[in-house]
Amino acid sequence: MAIFRFPLAALAALLVLLLQGAAAHALNTKSWVSNAGSDGSNCTLAQPCGSFQAAHDQTSPGGEVGVLTPGNYAFTNSSNGLTISKSINITNDGVGEAGMASLANGQEIFVGAGDGDVVSLRGLVLDGLLVLQAGIKFQTGLALHVQNCVIRNFHFGIIYFVGVNNAASRLFVSDSIIFNNGTGPGSGGIVVRTITGSHGSVALDRVHLENNVDGLFIDGKNAAGAGTHTVVRDSVISGNAQNGIHAFTLPGKSPAFALVEGSSIVNNRQNGILVDGPGATVLLNDSTVARNAVGISTVNSGQLLSYRNNRINNNIGPDGAPTSFLDLN
Repeated sequence: MAIFRFPLAALAALLVLLLQGAAAHALNTKSWVSNAGSDGSNCTLAQPCGSFQAAHDQTSPGGEVGVLTPGNYAFTNSSNGLTISKSINITNDGVGEAGMASLANGQEIFVGAGDGDVVSLRGLVLDGLLVLQAGIKFQTGLALHVQNCVIRNFHFGIIYFVGVNNAASRLFVSDSIIFNNGTGPGSGGIVVRTITGSHGSVALDRVHLENNVDGLFIDGKNAAGAGTHTVVRDSVISGNAQNGIHAFTLPGKSPAFALVEGSSIVNNRQNGILVDGPGATVLLNDSTVARNAVGISTVNSGQLLSYRNNRINNNIGPDGAPTSFLDLN
């Protein structure tokens, strides 16, 4: 009987090819994009990709996508946004203006991650080109961090759906400017919308919400449940076509709650702060409400509680009055 003997050299060569194939399909801990990159590459420092989506898809969960050069990192056909399905960090660490401008049908960035996933977006410029879409739609995931970003020209700058996956989620936005967003009632800079009975939380720190329809709209009318707790700190909410801050709910539906401290709510064309509904509550601490058409307005049993250290004056129409006061100690 003849015995077939595979040459050792050929065996070694085959093994090398198999190992190279496995390596080629391994996900990166850190991927890179460049305006000269190609989505057919492996997204390494030496061979960067050309879009955030390609880099996301080639990055391991918990990994990072870095930006090498300024550029528009939408898909090259300019019709697709970025879908994030896992923990990931997308970071522009100061190379120049880098982000996305496209005609995506739904949203520029869609975050549909798992219950325990944390997503970070830093140093990006998102432009909706004045079409009806969201800059960032945060639907599922444990937490979304947005830092040092510019978000402009969308129907919703950021829209955060609370409770889609029936688990607590958190939105953090800091050192960012969100402007020229919205096309009608219920739209604007940041919209927080409760969908089911789950609890969500929002922290806005050093954020500018300018020239939107509503600057910040907290909407609890869609479902009964725990609602959303929002904190606004050291921020400017100015020049919005309707309300600077609008907290709204209906009887039997989720609370719409905000604590606003150290912030300026000025030059808005309707109300600086509108609190509407029996479960809508705003706590105001060490803040200025001035030069709005109306300073503060509470309707339908909405509550605005002041810590006695606020400056609510010099509005064009009525300044309005808190429904009650709280002591500082």
